[in-house]
Amino acid sequence: MKAIAYYAALPIHDPKSLQDIELPEPVAGPRDLLVEVKAISVNPVDTKVRQNVAPENGTAKVLGWDVAGVVKAVGNEVTLFKAGDKVFYAGSLVRPGGNSELHTVDERIVGHMPKSLGFAEAAALPLTAITAWELLFERLQVREGKTDEGQTLLIVGAAGGVGSILTQLAAQLTALKVIGTASRPETRAWTKDLGAELVIDHNQPLSEELKRVGVPQVTHVASLTQTDHHLDQLVEALVPQGKLALIDDPKALDVSKLKRKSLSLHWEFMYTRSMFETADMIEQHNLLNRVAELIDAGTLKTTLGEHFGVINAHNLRRAHELLESGKAKGKIVLEGF
Repeated sequence: MKAIAYYAALPIHDPKSLQDIELPEPVAGPRDLLVEVKAISVNPVDTKVRQNVAPENGTAKVLGWDVAGVVKAVGNEVTLFKAGDKVFYAGSLVRPGGNSELHTVDERIVGHMPKSLGFAEAAALPLTAITAWELLFERLQVREGKTDEGQTLLIVGAAGGVGSILTQLAAQLTALKVIGTASRPETRAWTKDLGAELVIDHNQPLSEELKRVGVPQVTHVASLTQTDHHLDQLVEALVPQGKLALIDDPKALDVSKLKRKSLSLHWEFMYTRSMFETADMIEQHNLLNRVAELIDAGTLKTTLGEHFGVINAHNLRRAHELLESGKAKGKIVLEGF
């Protein structure tokens, strides 16, 4: 089968950083689906792994943790899906990625694809939807409905992949006042369109920007990028006993700064459940199905930002390059082999 992989951790401008190769077809384990991959999307985790993780013993390492496709076969213990089902999922970091014609994945982290979307639009959603859902409802413990009326969520990096779905979830499903950060006219418009009530500039001091728009403090912060750079401003912006959640990888984080206000810190890593095969691993199946229902009801919309053409090494290198520039809006998707 066709696949895109790498043999050494290289800069993205090197043609060997991602290569078109042929691999044997994978075989489904007892709880696995064998999926015919129709579309994929690219995430910052792809670039981080490619830059920092060298393949073992000269083997090919396949990236890609967002897939939309069709189930070709199922393992003998599978109960949630059958051959022919359209599915979408984010996979597992401890297994080969989905940048290949065929891919195996545990059924417990797979959802039924939204009926109203094509494969490209669906592939934009799984990883960011899981991350945003778990961050909002499980880490920050925000509740659906009107319970949290009068509270405010600041989303730092609201125009990116996770921010684009988190903004929608918070605006559509909760009573939170949503404030997003974006620095360019096109990303500000994108964030506003997704449901942010206010948009401020993260290139300026965030606490000053909040005061400028009439919101001196917020109750919740979702810091999706540059947390170490913004930490002092976020501590200042949060109310006493507020909640700070993050998903990025700061080199250092002085958590003692949170003590004076009794701020709580929450880290979201959507691969925790699949890496450790937690007892509640199936919750990712459930929440993806819920997201699909919300998409089909028109409550949420795909966060596809750009379509980069067919799935090959050249187009994937272009996608990685754009992600590494920090200027991507929404999700980058590739479709077909």
